[in-house]
This record gives sequence, C-alpha cells and structure tokens, in this order.
Amino acid sequence: MAADSHSMSAGRKIVTDNKDWGTPAKYVAAVRDFFNGEIDLDPCSNEWSIVNALVEYRLPKQDGLKASWKFKRIYVNPPYGLDRKSGTGIKSCLNRCAYAHDCYGAEVLALVPVATNTGHWKKYVFGKARSICFLADTRLKFLVNGEHGGKGAPMSCAMIYWGQDHDRFKAVFGSSELCFRWKN
Repeated sequence: MAADSHSMSAGRKIVTDNKDWGTPAKYVAAVRDFFNGEIDLDPCSNEWSIVNALVEYRLPKQDGLKASWKFKRIYVNPPYGLDRKSGTGIKSCLNRCAYAHDCYGAEVLALVPVATNTGHWKKYVFGKARSICFLADTRLKFLVNGEHGGKGAPMSCAMIYWGQDHDRFKAVFGSSELCFRWKN
C-alpha cells in the first residue's frame, strides 16, 4: 500500500511520509493459498513488497491503474489515500477490481479499508464482489519498508473477493485468526 502524505480515507486523515506500506505475511500467505501458490498481478506493488507476483507494477514509477489488468489471479493492496497528481484513489482501484472480474473473468482479491458508507463501496463492492472478509486484525499492522513494527491502521480493513469460488474463499480466509465477520 502506498499512502499519500496527507490523504483522506473514509473521512479520516492519514498523515504519513511513508509510501511503502506492505501486506503482512500472514495475509500474503492466505492470498497465495487461495490462488494455489501463484499471484499473476500485483498492480500496486512497491520495492519492499513481499507479495512477489509474476507481474508487479511498482509505485510510484508505474501507475497500475494505467496498465493492463488482463490477468487470471490479481491481488491488490491499493494506496488508501488520494493521489493528487493523477486524481485517483481507492475508488479507482475498486473500480478496476470489479472491471477486471467483469471483463476478463479475473479472480481478484483486494485488501482495503472498511468504508461501507462510501459511494465506492456501494458502487464497486456491494452487488459486484462475491465475498467480503472483515479482518480480525481491526488495526492491521502493515509492513513499513518491508519491516514489521508499523503503527496499526487507523481503520478496520477487509479482504474483498471478486470471483466465483466463494467456498474456496471462505475455506482460506474463514479462520478466526484472519476473519472476524463474513458477507456473501
């Protein structure tokens, strides 16, 4: 995840100079398990990422929103704030997740902040995604520059799934260690 230095997410101000917040290892392991060991695309990667997808668009040099998402297995941990230069944000990433599934048949997992009251959740998650796992780690500690020890996220997070195999998603993410609540 890359956070803008003074950005907003679900009405909350995120203040950080760090732009390389990574997915914690236990969630990367679950994503890999779900995709049978291979992640084809990580469109929001960075130099510290431990995701190791076959194709990575690395922020900030490569804008994953402008590149192709025509891949079978996609994992997204998008920037949670707004990129003032491009005018894009999490809404744009959620749109691309839904689009990649609808247009290419991609199986897409996205780790995002819970913001059920926002237009982007209403438009691209509810009615589009197959399943949602509200994470048990209510203040998820992202990797900072590839290292443990970062502060907890200021909001709850969820793993959202656009795809057809809800049973597999539930089997992988259904442990109480990973998931607090289900929506399917």
